[in-house]
Formats: sequence, structure tokens, C-alpha cells
Amino acid sequence: MLIAVCSLKGSPGVTTLATALGARWPGQENPIVVEVDPAGGDLMARFRLPDTPGLVSLAAAARGRGGADPTLLAQHAQLLPGGLQVVLGPVGAEQARAALAVLASGTSSPLRRAADQPATTVIADCGRVDPDSPAFPIIRSADAMLLVARPRDDELAHVALKLQAAQQWSRRPCFVLVGDGYPATEVSQALRIPVMGRVPRDDKGAAVLCGQGTGRRRPDKSPLGRAAARIALNLYAHGHQPTTNGARAPHLRLAVPGEPVSGAALQPLGPQTRIGAMP
Repeated sequence: MLIAVCSLKGSPGVTTLATALGARWPGQENPIVVEVDPAGGDLMARFRLPDTPGLVSLAAAARGRGGADPTLLAQHAQLLPGGLQVVLGPVGAEQARAALAVLASGTSSPLRRAADQPATTVIADCGRVDPDSPAFPIIRSADAMLLVARPRDDELAHVALKLQAAQQWSRRPCFVLVGDGYPATEVSQALRIPVMGRVPRDDKGAAVLCGQGTGRRRPDKSPLGRAAARIALNLYAHGHQPTTNGARAPHLRLAVPGEPVSGAALQPLGPQTRIGAMP
């Protein structure tokens, strides 16, 4: 299963969520988190890891005869202190874009081939994305797309303008809201897009995912870890549903259902309904 995690505006914590999903993934399989953010990766600096193996070495190997090997992705992963497999993106945007130009070309990327193997989940940290992003082909090939956003006026206004295009990138994109702001139900009704869940602002939990502390199971004691575990369980259940005649599993079970966007404008969200707002 291939899961693309991205945002349409700003930096709401895509890397933190992707890492949290991997750290709290259910079942026996150890997922692979891949940094494919065209702006460059963060995990190398956060965990003080060497720059190779990683996305650059993966791209170099993908050019050769072994490019079709479904185990190629895992061969270029490193382990975080808790045991989570990660393919590190380079810090520089120029290197990241050059690697993605190789990995996202062709009919099937190393991420897609790995994700098609039994008991393998790949979580792609795509950063902020638009149709010109070199990570766009990876998003289009994903089985699920999570759009990360803060439920605030300034961010949702920009997101609303891009939703119609974003819905064409995936069969049915889902939102994950980060931090306080408008309730999930109101966001879903106003933007007419499903909301899978909300991840709280949790500085201590995020610090664990930034290399401060050890142990893969540490995040389960934090609000961030518990919220990520619920989302991961939903994704896991979706990916492990039986299929018939090659058909994909049904849509994800959503915390808040929504209807596809069809040219409708964003309805005003009253400030009196914002979580924590003054009456």
C-alpha cells in the first residue's frame, strides 16, 4: 500500500505526521517512510544520520538494471532509533528534485513497486504539493492521499481554492487537521471534503519524532501518537481488505464524511464556532 502525505499550503507538519504514522503502524510489518519533498528532507538533520543510503542513492540505483527490483526501496533505507525504516531525502532542494526526476518518471516508481509487495506499506512524505511538483506522479499513483492542514481561516482559504484540482489527484482525498481551530464537522461541511481525523498540537510528542528520545513505542504515550495510531489503523484496515477480480478495496472509513467538490464556493466559517474562540 502506498500512502501519500502532503499539504496544499504552508508547513503544517507533513513530515511529523508521516513519521508518526510509521511509528504507530499496526500489525507486524515495518513500514517504510520515504522523504520525497521537493524542498528537501528533514529527517537526516533531525536524527543526525549519514546522507547515504537515501533518496539520492535510490535514484542512482533506479537508473541501472536493478531498477525494477521491488526490494530496491528497502535497500536504501536507514533505521531511526526506534527501528522505523526511512529513506532520507537530501537537505538541498536541487538534489531532491534531481532524484525525484528519476524516481517519478516511467510507469512505476520504486515506491509503487515496493508498495505492491505483500505486507509492505510505503508512506511518502511529499511536502507541499501542486501539479508542477516533481513528486506529483507519486501522489497520483498512491492508494490513499492525506492532505494535512491547520483548520484556520488563512490556511483554509488557500486550501479551498485548490480542492477541485486536488480531488483529481486521487480518487477521494482525505484531510487530516492539525491543531486547534474549526471543528472537523464544520470544515467537512464547508469545504465538502472528507476529514479523516485531527492531530493535536503536541510539542513533547513531536520532539520524540524529531530525534529527541529513543524507542519506537514512545509515541504511543503522547496525544500525537494516539491520534496517529487511530489514523494508521484506518489506513491499515483499508489496505488489508480482501479484493475481488483485482479491484481495489473500498474507500477509507472516514471520521467525517464529505461530498466531492463541484465548483461550490467556501461558505464562511463563523468565528464563534472556532474551538477555543471567545463568545
